[in-house]
Amino acid sequence: MSRWVVHLDLDAFYASAEQLTRPTLRGRAVVVGGTGPRGVVAGASYESREYGVRSAMPMSQARRLLPSGGVVLPPRFRLYELLSKQVFDVVGEVAPVLERISLDEAFAEPPALAGASVAEVTEFAENLRSRIRERTGLTASIGAGTGKQVAKIGSDRAKPDGLLVVPPGTEREFLAPLPVRALWGIGPVAEGKLRTIGVQTLGELAALPEPDAVSTLGGVVGRELRRLASGIDDRPVAERGEAKQVSAETTFDTDVVDLVRLRGEVRKIAVGAHARLVKAGRVARTVVIKLRHTDMSTVTRSETTASPTDDLEQLAATAERLLLDPQEFGGVRLAGVAFSGLSVPHQDALFTLAVPAATEAVVTSRDDAAAPSPGGSAPPSSGWRPGDDVVHAAHGTGWVQGAGHGRVTVRFETRTSGPGVARTFDQSDPELTRGKVADCLA
Repeated sequence: MSRWVVHLDLDAFYASAEQLTRPTLRGRAVVVGGTGPRGVVAGASYESREYGVRSAMPMSQARRLLPSGGVVLPPRFRLYELLSKQVFDVVGEVAPVLERISLDEAFAEPPALAGASVAEVTEFAENLRSRIRERTGLTASIGAGTGKQVAKIGSDRAKPDGLLVVPPGTEREFLAPLPVRALWGIGPVAEGKLRTIGVQTLGELAALPEPDAVSTLGGVVGRELRRLASGIDDRPVAERGEAKQVSAETTFDTDVVDLVRLRGEVRKIAVGAHARLVKAGRVARTVVIKLRHTDMSTVTRSETTASPTDDLEQLAATAERLLLDPQEFGGVRLAGVAFSGLSVPHQDALFTLAVPAATEAVVTSRDDAAAPSPGGSAPPSSGWRPGDDVVHAAHGTGWVQGAGHGRVTVRFETRTSGPGVARTFDQSDPELTRGKVADCLA
C-alpha cells in the first residue's frame, strides 16, 4: 500500500494571527518583529511581501518598503502558542502522531490514508484545511506525498492557502527541476561544492554517480542527499521532544586566521541561528560557540545570561566575546553558534522583539487617527506601547494603536468582533488596564 505523508504549514502565521485577532488589519500590509533600531522581521503578511518585505530582514529596511497604511507590530508569542495548539488539536483528531517542526508546521502520516488514492488524499487534505479555517480562522497550505521531503516541498509550492499532492511514482520528476537548495540538508556550503562539479538541480544530483556524491558531500551525507533527490524517502513521522537549542554553523573555504574576519563571520552565523530562534518562538539564556581548528580539534565555549532574551545584538555580541584569537588558537576551518536554555516569552514586554518601554510617540499604523499630536516634547513614558493588549471598563477588549504626548489610542476589537472603533484616552485613565493575550480570542 502507498504511504502518505502530509506536511501542513500555516500561512504567514505571525502576521495572520495579528490580522485574525485585530480585524482592522485584515487586507493590510502587516509586519511582526523587533521595532527597535536593530530589530528584525519575524513575520510578514502576504500583503507586505508584495512590497519586498521578508522574514529576517532588518526592520529599518522593512519600514522603508512598507506602503502607506502599513503596520508594524511587536510579536505576541503567547498568542501564537495558543493558536498553534488550536490548529494542531484539529489535526490531531485525524492524525494521532504529529511531528511538530515549529509553531506553524508539522508532519503527519494519517492512518486513514494508508493505501489511499490521489483523489482520496486530496479530499482528506481539503477537508482538513476547511476544518482548520472554520475552527480557528487561519489558513493552512498542505503538501502530500510518499515521503517527508516531497510533502514539505509540496506545501511550500502550494502557498498561500493551497494544496499540492504528488502522486506516487512521480517524485523524481517533481523534484528534478528544483534547485539543490530546495532539499533539506543542503546549505550554501554544500551548494557551492555541488556547483563546482556542475550540479545545480535535484535532477542533476539524483543522476550523479554515488562515488561522486560521496566524494563531494561526504559518505553518509552524500548518499542520503542523493537518495532524497531521487524521491526515495522512508524516514518515519515521529513526535519530537522540545527543542533544546537552535544553531547554525559554516565551514570556510579557506581557514580564517585573523580575529576581525572571524568576528564578522560569527556575527553572520549568529544572524542565521537567531532567525531559527525567532521562527521557533523562543528566547535563549545560553550562547555557545564552536570553533574547529585546522587540525580538526574542536573547542566550545559558552556563556549564560541572568535572563532569557531574543535580542540579536546581545546574543551576537556574546558570541563574539567568546571567540579565541586565531593568531593564538590557530586557523579556524569551521565556526558555529548555538542558542540554548530555550523558553517561551510569555511576558512579551520583557523581551526585545517588543517595543522598548521608553519609546514614545511610536505609531504602529500610518493611520492619521492613530498618530500622536505633533509638536512639544514627549512626557515621561506612560508605560503604554503600540501593540499592547488592553481592557477598558466601558469599551471592553482592545489594543494600543498609538501612544505618546500624554494620550493613548486604543482600537477595540477581537477575533469575532469585526473591525473595531478607535478611541483616544488620557494615558492615566483609571478605567484602562492591561489585558491578557487570550482576551482577543474571545
